Amino acid sequence: MQIENYPNYPSRRSPVIAQNMVAASQPLAAQAGLRMLMRGGNAVDAALATAITLSLVEPTGCGLGSDAYAIIWDGQSLHGLNSSGRSPASWTESRFSNLKEMPYRGWESVTVPGVVAGWVSLSDKFGKLPFQELFEPAVGYAESGFAVSPIIAQQWSLGAAELSDQPGFADNFLPNGVSPAAGEIYNNIEFARSLKLIAETKGEAFYSGALAEKIDAYAKKHHAALRISDLAEHQADWPGTISKNFHGVSLHEIPPNGQGIAALMAIGILNHTSLDDLECDSPLSVHLQIEATKIALADTYKYVSDIDFMKKITVADLLSEDYLKERAVLIKHDQAVDFKAGAPKSGGTVYLTAADQDGMMVSFIQSNYAGFGSGVCIPGTGIHLQNRGAGFSLDPKSPNVVGPKKRPFHTIIPAFLMDNGNPLMSFGVMGGPMQAQGHIQMVVRSHLWKQNPQEAIDAPRWRVEGGLDVVCEASMNNELLSFLSELGHNVSTKSSDDAFGFGGAQLIRRLPNGFYIGGSESRKDGHVIGF
Repeated sequence: MQIENYPNYPSRRSPVIAQNMVAASQPLAAQAGLRMLMRGGNAVDAALATAITLSLVEPTGCGLGSDAYAIIWDGQSLHGLNSSGRSPASWTESRFSNLKEMPYRGWESVTVPGVVAGWVSLSDKFGKLPFQELFEPAVGYAESGFAVSPIIAQQWSLGAAELSDQPGFADNFLPNGVSPAAGEIYNNIEFARSLKLIAETKGEAFYSGALAEKIDAYAKKHHAALRISDLAEHQADWPGTISKNFHGVSLHEIPPNGQGIAALMAIGILNHTSLDDLECDSPLSVHLQIEATKIALADTYKYVSDIDFMKKITVADLLSEDYLKERAVLIKHDQAVDFKAGAPKSGGTVYLTAADQDGMMVSFIQSNYAGFGSGVCIPGTGIHLQNRGAGFSLDPKSPNVVGPKKRPFHTIIPAFLMDNGNPLMSFGVMGGPMQAQGHIQMVVRSHLWKQNPQEAIDAPRWRVEGGLDVVCEASMNNELLSFLSELGHNVSTKSSDDAFGFGGAQLIRRLPNGFYIGGSESRKDGHVIGF
């Protein structure tokens, strides 16, 4: 790993090295996690305090109406948490029969929020500190106010322009009728009350008590499907992880309904290419990564859904070594290809990571999906609800077709890198469909080319958008861009200020001496902190 002679890319930041560490997309949230570590809490306590605070200070990406996933190294073994919610019981295909695609905003995009149950489950299983203590930083900021950070203020403004007419949005997020500017103080007393209720009841208020009743009543008022019975049935699951080896390490992801399998398929395909013989940032290396990603995403979008509904094509089928080798053969070194889904043989988000001196490491993600989710806010609570229902398909042939009590296809995915049974790196790249693509780029840069976490984060990124379309950051080398165009890629460039489009990464890597080295997203308000 390269720590000296850093950086190779323009950056305002250096990596941080410490025994205890938190990396998040907003400084106040990262500091909330560090407070828990300094009180004697562990990495799970830190991650949860960070996540809870993010639900207030970065409402564009998450809130109490979000979903969550996590991968935890407890010092002995790896665990995977899926606390994404299911669709309302009354969401049959016929409900949407007059539409061509699922609604993207509003009540008809709202599925059961799973994040609160995820917090409770993580705390019960691994936490050291009392659950209520984890809420103290967020409650304090909600009551007394906090200064809105610059990138989040920009995203807040963009969300407000689209969502101001959604039920309850303006009252909750537009004090004095406008979104808060960077540096402006925002508080939310109603949100503080909701946090206290959740803390005192360990989530019961949200799923069957006072908050659930308010959600149910507002849904009925707007003739929406979500009911208190849907909320009460939710539970967080512990499905473990799925993994794929890559040049001596193994990448771990949560099993579907998420897109993490796409990252595993892509690195499995790259195992059968000449990538390891190439130099970092060489044009051919980028081309190979793009092509492997396109193949993996084509299969993912066709076959992946709630794992309980993946009957014909399974996870094992998609990760079969023979199948991935077969798919790798399709990649041409001298031409971009518009790949279609193969035929396997049957057989708006926040990411954070924390690590402590006892070896516990946490990879955690929670999300509304789009910025501010559905835009629907529950009066008197500060709760805004996700729009994960937009992830369903209306194609009756798709395993991801909308249905009752079903988890939609999810973009949010935490990741973890293991080295021969030992923890190596907890990481993630928030940003919708960019996430699996970001995982691939982080693994290749940090492992194959030994870049330190901040260097891997700061490097110019690319993302595939379907067909031959590839969007690259404008800071990418012009010769590389020309090479990709000559191969037939339809290349366009965007500024790195397009933070959501190129994702937001947080990385913590364990060093051989037991310390950690961490990096945080320089395209966002991110912050990595430790002691």
